[in-house]
Formats: sequence, structure tokens, C-alpha cells
Amino acid sequence: MRATAFNQRLLRGQAPSYERLQARFAEERGAEPCQPLALHCGWGRLLIGHTYPDAAALAHELLAEQPGERDIALYVAAPHQVLAQAPQQLFLDPSDTLRLWFSDYRPAHQGFRGYRIRRAQNAEDWQAINCLYQMRGMLPIDPAKLAPRHQGGPTYWLAEDEDSGAVIGSVMGLNHLKAFLDPEHGSSLWCLAVDPSCSRPGVGEVLVRHLVEHFMSRGLSYLDLSVLHDNRQAKALYAKLGFRDLQTFSIKRKNSINQPLFLGPGPQAELNPYARIIVDEALRRGIEVHVDDAEAGLFTLSHGGRRIRCRESLSDLTSAVSMTLCQDKRLTHRALRRAGLSLPEQRLAGSAEQNAAFLAERGSLVVKPVDGEQGQGVAVDLRSPAEVQEAIERARAFDSRVLLESFHPGLDLRIVVIGFEVVAAAIRRPAQVLGDGRHSIGDLIDAQSRRRQAATGGESRIPKDAETLRTLHAAGVDYASILPQGQRLAVRKTANLHTGGSLEDVTAILHPALAAAAIKAARTLDIPVVGLDLLVPAADQPAYVLIEANERVGLANHQPQPTAERFIDLLFPLSQVG
Repeated sequence: MRATAFNQRLLRGQAPSYERLQARFAEERGAEPCQPLALHCGWGRLLIGHTYPDAAALAHELLAEQPGERDIALYVAAPHQVLAQAPQQLFLDPSDTLRLWFSDYRPAHQGFRGYRIRRAQNAEDWQAINCLYQMRGMLPIDPAKLAPRHQGGPTYWLAEDEDSGAVIGSVMGLNHLKAFLDPEHGSSLWCLAVDPSCSRPGVGEVLVRHLVEHFMSRGLSYLDLSVLHDNRQAKALYAKLGFRDLQTFSIKRKNSINQPLFLGPGPQAELNPYARIIVDEALRRGIEVHVDDAEAGLFTLSHGGRRIRCRESLSDLTSAVSMTLCQDKRLTHRALRRAGLSLPEQRLAGSAEQNAAFLAERGSLVVKPVDGEQGQGVAVDLRSPAEVQEAIERARAFDSRVLLESFHPGLDLRIVVIGFEVVAAAIRRPAQVLGDGRHSIGDLIDAQSRRRQAATGGESRIPKDAETLRTLHAAGVDYASILPQGQRLAVRKTANLHTGGSLEDVTAILHPALAAAAIKAARTLDIPVVGLDLLVPAADQPAYVLIEANERVGLANHQPQPTAERFIDLLFPLSQVG
């Protein structure tokens, strides 16, 4: 079905007044004007603007928004009339509405493999979707609040990895005909999200196409969606699929969730994700924030006469001595060994003969600068004297002092300790690519880096450096090689997130012995916030080797665990809510 005269007027921005719109809506249905519609989606309500008799009624309903939720009034024909009802409390959403007429839709020429699309069905599905949404800074869903499907409520779909069973994407769809007897037979898409660490291509596109084809099969005519005006990556996908601008508006209530939308980006927008997650939590509690140096992640928090400076999660509460104990890996090693914790053998790099003798004694080594961070200058599982000497030279670019450590196989476990309590734990996996039988490994690395950079604000990418090339050569390939369809390949040995690694949250299954070791290490270093790195056979087993302590841990990496909340609790105990 092509656009009716009514929809053509919407597309031209010639929308009628509320009263005329309501009458037109009823006329096309051959019925009396319908009741105002507020449909709960689990995170808030969708208010269908043209089902409200006047601007005052719509404004009144928006002001009834519940705490912790986000209501959206869409298809608002005369936004200035609604805003005039409560100009201090409502604002015009800076998002564009796009529409795909199904008559313009063209199916994909080539399908994507490795995952399936299905409806959310049980508590485990909702938990996985919420973890994904919180990783992307979106509101979680309360399935108990969802409008029932038989009453026109929304449907949530998820993309499930066929190998691991992990939820790697999700989207919400709404059938307008069921929801409010839409005479135009429309539908809409909401809450599209893809796991930022997902290595499978095309997940977002497949979810959109699935929704389009699902609603087409139900005899509907178009799919609408709302996207922030500056989200170029999403807009590029929607343009590829044939979406066009729709001249209509959305209105929201001013609240802490929407604050960046109605106050503008502000200085905190220039902060990296690791600083911004803390600043956002502080602002949510009414704590004053002053950004001192956005590029460096420096800011000052003030509340109730208390003032604390921070650089991301490093604050005035961490003493210079504790910071030194973490930065100098020799001091870290000595302090933790005296505490009786399990650590690798370690020594400073010496002559080539001394280094070769240590390698012969241990079989495999790790090389790292004494003072380094973010995986810079680290080489793992070195088995020949030549490899060790090359790695030492690379590490000296970051610190003239270089350490040799015995290599221990296992999973890379990061435990976050705040206020001497374990708040989060995650297995960190090295960067990997997934072959498609067409693209070279170099191209796959570039594509994966673009996804990681987009998801982390530029903080994570896979460097095409000597360490990556060494890892590829050890696997018998190089940048020009083409992996078969479905074959995975680790392209780094280290699991650092800044070099493209990914996280698997294991907080719920962390073995008590590992938690106790992490807390003992934090107390030994006398540091209030720290990330401990351990090598373990499994997160639910007691064996470990503790390899490093990080005084400036990336709290944003561990969502949806409440790392920022516990950090602000530590800094400002009186600001705790609830």
C-alpha cells in the first residue's frame, strides 16, 4: 500500500490540528474517536499523539511518567502546543523519525549465518536482553509491566548465537493495527541493540529485516523508527534499507535519563566512557560535576561540603604510595608475594644470556614494561630467545625497565574491588575475528576495530602491530590470508580491552577463594578501588595466579554490574539512594 493523502501530508509536514487529526483518525476507522493510548513497553510508555483529544491531555499524560521510566509521545502533530502546557518540564526530542514503506523494501541478496532470531520467551531471555541494553546505556525492561500482546503490546525479538547460545542482539516491534487500530496499517521499531563485542557481521541489519518481513507477513504497510539526529552509523544502515525522513515529532519529559538530550552535550560529553559513566551517576544523584580536563578524564565532584578529584576511577582516596605499588610491577609483585598470594616468577630483563637462561628454566615467558598500562608493550607466551629479545626491545618503548615473568596458561580474569568488596568479575578474551570465506584477515580486523571503536567511544581497537602479526604467524597465517566461513581466530595473545578484547561477566559464579584473594590483594596494597588480573582455569574454581593490579580500572567495561554506583557510594556515602 502506498501513502494515502493523509500520510502524504504528514510527509510534507502539513499535519492538521489535534482536533482535526482525531476526527480524521476516527473517520478512516468508521468509528468514534478512540481512547487516548499509553502503551507500556517495559521501560516506559509510548503515547500515541493523535489518539489524544488535545495538547493539554497529552501533556498531562507525559507529566504522569513514573520515576525511573522514560515515556515517549510520538506522532505529535503540533509539538509547540504540547510544550506550551509545561515548558519547564517537557522538551522536543532531538531525534529523527524515519519510515520504510514496505512496497520499497528489497530483501537481502545474501543471508548471514551463525545466529537465529526468535522471540523473548522466559526470565533468562529478559535477563540477557537487559544485560545487553545496559551495556549500551539503555534502560532495562521490566517484563511484568509490558502491555499484553493480545491488547496490542510490543514484541521483543533477540538474536541468539548458534554456537554459544549467547544473546548478541535485540529489538522491539509494535504492530500499530493491534495497538490502536491504525487506519494506515503501520508498525514501528524500537530498542535495537547489538553486543559491542559481537564478532558476527550483520546482526543489526538482520534484526531490522526480520521485523520488516514479520510485519509484511501480517499485512502491514510500513515500519517507523526514531533515531538520534547525529547517529550516523545507524542512519547509514537505515538509508541502505530504504528508510525516508518522516516530518513528525516526539516529546519527552525532562528527567535524569533524558538530561543530555535537553541540556545539550555539555563538557562531560567530551569525556571517555570510563569517566562519563561516573559523571552520569554523580549527576543522577545531584552531585556537582566540574570537568577539569576532558581529554585526560579529569573531573571534580562536590557534594555536601565534600570535594573529590578524579581521573576516571582514580580518586583522591587512593594514596600516592598505593598508586606506586600498582604502577611499579616489581613492587606489586614483592608486596603481594609477602602477603602469601600466588604469583608468577619474575625478574628484570638482563643480558641476552641471562634472559635465555630464565626462558630455558620456565619454558615460556611474558615480557612487559615495569610501568605500563592498557596492554602496551606486553607480549605473551614467548618460546624462543629471539622472540624474547624482540619483545624486550618493543617494551622498552614504554619503559626502559622491562620485566620477564613465567607464563601460565589459563583464562584472563579481571576482578573489580571497591571499598574492599568485590563488585564485578569478568573473563577477558583476546581479540578474535570470524571468517566469512571472502574477506582477508586484515579486512576482518579493520571491520572488527570499527565496531569496537563505535561501541567504546574510540577506546578499543585491534592494533595491526608486531604483536598481532606475531600471533598470526604463530597460527600459520598473515593479514592477506582468508579464513573459511565460520572459523574463529584469535589475533592477539593478550586479552586487554583497549586492544580489542571482550568481556564475559562471571560475577555470579566467582569462586569464594578468588574473591578472597582479590580482597586480600586490595588490602595489602591499601587501595580503595582496584582491578586485579588473575589467570585461572575457570572462574568457579579456586586455583589462580595473580599477575597484576590496576589502580585505574575501567568501570564502564563491567556493565551491567553496579560499578559506578559503588564507586560513588565510596566517595559520597550520604548520596546513596534507596
